[in-house]
Amino acid sequence: MAATGTILTRVFTSQAQIPVAGATVAFTQRSTEGRHALLALRVTDANGRTQPVRVGTPDPSASESPGTITPFAVCDIWVESPGYELLVVENVQIFPNTETLQELELIPLPEQSATLLPENPVNVPPQNL
Repeated sequence: MAATGTILTRVFTSQAQIPVAGATVAFTQRSTEGRHALLALRVTDANGRTQPVRVGTPDPSASESPGTITPFAVCDIWVESPGYELLVVENVQIFPNTETLQELELIPLPEQSATLLPENPVNVPPQNL
């Protein structure tokens, strides 16, 4: 990885996009064996935003000709906050020399229920470059 990109998140709830402060956001990357390596752990501020995380990416020249390596890096994002379902977003793309903002909507838990694990993680399909 010869370059870097950054990723930050905005965590909110409801269609009104009410910020969720104090949510824990974990940024991970999967190895070829499928294990997750922690890149960073952040907590959202009063606006539901995290501080940026720097991620190693391929060199920008990787996107200049077809058939070369994928011109972006990917990471998975895990978000949890008391009273909300755990949210997992997979394959978020980070491009070199670019700041990526990933919007994350949390779903409130029904009253008197424990933390629910997501049945299916959100999968971001790769860019059609």
